[in-house]
Amino acid sequence: MSDYGSTPPPPPPGDGSGGYAAPPPPAGGTGGPVDHPKGITILVLGILSVVCCSPLGIVALVMGNNALKEIDANPSAYSNRQIVQIGRILGIIGIVFLVLGIIWFLFLGGLAAVSGDASGSSL
Repeated sequence: MSDYGSTPPPPPPGDGSGGYAAPPPPAGGTGGPVDHPKGITILVLGILSVVCCSPLGIVALVMGNNALKEIDANPSAYSNRQIVQIGRILGIIGIVFLVLGIIWFLFLGGLAAVSGDASGSSL
């Protein structure tokens, strides 16, 4: 005979996980390493320092150095060292852009002072 048209058996009792329970958490901690809480902030500051606001590179560099010291002090606690390093490097690039911008501004100011008033405003 065929079971076509008959009602299916009821689901097994439990929490709906199919009879499998989640493994217990490891004793003595939260598990594996977690992301450093300032990692994404450092990355965003580094990107912004390159794209639009070079002085943020100083902040990204200082925060990145501090976060790397914390990560190196306890390497098994944090897992996003590369993100912090990338943000720090982008901060350094932003600082280089800032220095080049200051040099360029001083160069143009020096040219303006040497050339005098070139608009020809003689009365």
